[in-house]
Amino acid sequence: MASTTVVVASAEGLHARPAGIIAEAAEKYDAEIELSTEDEDDPVDAASSMMIMALGAEKGASVTVTSEDEAAVAEIAKLIETDLDA
Repeated sequence: MASTTVVVASAEGLHARPAGIIAEAAEKYDAEIELSTEDEDDPVDAASSMMIMALGAEKGASVTVTSEDEAAVAEIAKLIETDLDA
């Protein structure tokens, strides 16, 4: 199981636009990709923009990306670390 923790870079956090971009990227993978924060006990499905938004992760929040697929973890983590509002 691959896992990494990254910091949200988008100015408004993981709201609709970044969540949609992340979910679209996650849908490309066969493996399940989960996101979690320190404040949220249950991980959410990275392929669901609604679940990503439900995390309530604001700019500067730490988000952990977990999956059996290391490439999926790397891609989703990179997106979270990128200001997707720019």
